[in-house]
Amino acid sequence: MSLNIDLNCDMGESFGAWVMGQDEQVIPWVSSINIACGFHAGDPGTMRKTVALALKHGVKLGAHPGLPDLAGFGRRVMAVTAEQVYDLVVVQVGALAAVARTQGAHLHHVKAHGALYNMAAKDVQLARAIAQAVADIDRSLILYALAGSVQVQAGRDAGLQVAQEVFADRSYQDDGSLTPRQQPGAMITDAEQSVRQVMQMIEQGTVTSLSGKTVSLSADTLCLHGDQAGAAEFAQRLHQAFAQSGIRVQAV
Repeated sequence: MSLNIDLNCDMGESFGAWVMGQDEQVIPWVSSINIACGFHAGDPGTMRKTVALALKHGVKLGAHPGLPDLAGFGRRVMAVTAEQVYDLVVVQVGALAAVARTQGAHLHHVKAHGALYNMAAKDVQLARAIAQAVADIDRSLILYALAGSVQVQAGRDAGLQVAQEVFADRSYQDDGSLTPRQQPGAMITDAEQSVRQVMQMIEQGTVTSLSGKTVSLSADTLCLHGDQAGAAEFAQRLHQAFAQSGIRVQAV
């Protein structure tokens, strides 16, 4: 049985003179990227350059809309209404779509960032707002959503193709949610541990939570965080494991 997996990475998160991530080192190893749209990270010039980098390497372009929180990198929970989330997504996706169009490119997918992503994984109203915003912009866009979360169903209800996302460098809770970053063990920093988790998710359709529980999930796309220390090494090690198991890295 042949298996495919989309390997995605968050990129374009630098801002002004501040550099974030290892975009140029990681991008040769991935099949799609999620570009920050200026609200949680990124700026117009970084967006333009990251689109160009993606086109150079032939990877799929995705918008990565987040909460308006540059200081907190979009990882702090904010009190936002569904209507506000709808507007935030429309403006950010629209901006990146315009940047892509100036270079003769089109967006492939949308993936919410950070706190917004995790909030929408559990809050049906926010999940529906994101899905409706994406559908209203372009129904051909694929929605990347946390595997097994309410955002998956919200996307399908809005008529979107949904790619269920799993994580190479994050641990899981018993309910299939990601371990909050402020808790011990939230980030997986050992490449071999990451590879074991990824292979289990792809080949067995399960993940082992921090407490040791086996949780079922579907893996269409695999996220590797570009701001993680050693991200390029993680990506290379994952490719080695995929090659050994006959798994092909390919965009959704």
